[in-house]
Amino acid sequence: MINDLIYLYCITKSPPQLNHNMEFKGLKSIVIDNFYVIIKYVSNSEFSEENFKKNISDILWVESNAREHIMVISKVMESGTVIPFKFGTIYKTKTSLKKFITDYSSSLIENFHNIQGKEEWSVKIYCNRKVLSEQIDELSEETATLEKKIMASSPGKAFLFKRKKEDLIETEMNRLNNSYGQEYYDEFKNLSESTRLNNLLPKEFTGTENTMILNATFLVSKNRVNDFKSTVDKLIKKDEKFCFIIEATGPWPPFSFISIKEKQ
Repeated sequence: MINDLIYLYCITKSPPQLNHNMEFKGLKSIVIDNFYVIIKYVSNSEFSEENFKKNISDILWVESNAREHIMVISKVMESGTVIPFKFGTIYKTKTSLKKFITDYSSSLIENFHNIQGKEEWSVKIYCNRKVLSEQIDELSEETATLEKKIMASSPGKAFLFKRKKEDLIETEMNRLNNSYGQEYYDEFKNLSESTRLNNLLPKEFTGTENTMILNATFLVSKNRVNDFKSTVDKLIKKDEKFCFIIEATGPWPPFSFISIKEKQ
């Protein structure tokens, strides 16, 4: 099998500390225009444009290779700031790779400046709507007021108030989801240099029955990471009896905050 395509993982400005195990897998660091470029030579049978499109439908193949992709970048991150590239970034020749880096060197330098000394953290927040509906009177004055009316009314009026409350519960749950999602977002934004809101994912993608109410990434200065993590712990503790589940993970390669633009 001939490995003649160049797989690009990331670029760094300082010499990466590659252990022997990674080098044994074919990982290389080459210097182009004062950048250290982390690459591996791969085969056409897997990574040509046509074969990559076929392999991308193989879940096991994607999981294995995508995991390695993140692992390599995360390892290089341990010794310096990196500009990561998306899974499956391929160059046919070293000449074409060098041309890309030369053409976009100004943008690469700008990106390094923007992410230097910072980490990307992901925050996903979910709501257990079943639990929320059961606790709604603790969080909503409107539903609590209706519940008091139900308890104080005759059976006929109580029935009408119950119907009204059932309709109100859905409205109030949506309002609370938006309100808490914004509150959480603002807390983390105040500790971050930059933020990005991502699409809310449906349940079939998240693997949970809970409803996602926030999906965001935050670029956090390393000297504020402990404050960021403490805020996560504080919010988890504050709302632990309610229905909101916070998942914060990181540091991740700063994919969300890289924007490589062609020189005008």
